[in-house]
Amino acid sequence: MTSYSSRLAARIRETKTAALVGLDPRWDQLPDEITKPLGGLTATLAQRADGFGQFCREIIDIVAPLVPAVKPQVAFFEQLGPPGMAALHDVMSHARSKNLIVIADAKRGDIGSTATAYADAWLAGSDAGAAAFPADALTVSPYLGPDTLQPFIECAVDRSAGLYVLVRTSNPQSAAFQDRVTQDQKLFEAVADVVQALNESYRGDDSYGPVGAVVGATWPEELSALRLRMPNTLLLVPGYGSQGGSASDVAAAFDADGQGALINSSRAINFAFRSPRYSDRFPASEWREAVLAATNDMIADLAAVRSE
Repeated sequence: MTSYSSRLAARIRETKTAALVGLDPRWDQLPDEITKPLGGLTATLAQRADGFGQFCREIIDIVAPLVPAVKPQVAFFEQLGPPGMAALHDVMSHARSKNLIVIADAKRGDIGSTATAYADAWLAGSDAGAAAFPADALTVSPYLGPDTLQPFIECAVDRSAGLYVLVRTSNPQSAAFQDRVTQDQKLFEAVADVVQALNESYRGDDSYGPVGAVVGATWPEELSALRLRMPNTLLLVPGYGSQGGSASDVAAAFDADGQGALINSSRAINFAFRSPRYSDRFPASEWREAVLAATNDMIADLAAVRSE
């Protein structure tokens, strides 16, 4: 089986971009043409799940020829209960059918057999039918200890899947915990060292291994330092776009070949028609055109820093 990092690298070469489109459906932000026929503010959970599915599938159809991967945010589907999770499965399967890499942003993490069960549920890897949810990769939390990552890693290696471990997150108050100094290093640096060591032990002959790291674009100095600290670790970089991160902030995430990282944008693409940058050009009825424009603008924005 072809490894996750090799499959991702091939998609990045094919599309010539490291842009990652997050799928973050929010009922109050969806276009009226989707929400009103389904009941608007009075829509049931099942109706909202139908709307989320329609919205995300249409975004997938728009971006599939342009980007290597999409990242569904599991929480927005999970809040709708069983209909939402069914919609999530449908959205992920649709993305896989379009040859997109699918990263489930679920931030799972637990001990022992529970971690094994989470891994078994989410990490399909190269065979979309190998797990309950057809994800190529999964975001995971390390804060219960390195041993809690091991079941995820073993499943990922077995199925040619990938992991992205939370190392330096993009939210403003992440420093409250992640910057705590212990044994002469910050907590996020200690996590980064564990991630790099685990990844290196499973990397084999690949340039990058199966264990990646989440590092926010909102911390550009730390991003640069962490790339040096984790030279063979794939990076997933949130915080670009709506959270304030710029293309120059993420430049250090890439290697000399423009590989090694995915840069995520969710709201700025999903709801581009609501943004001042695009609302003058695209009315709500042209939300699809706004998604396309925002995706192309992101691709162009990243192209300059990846080529430097």
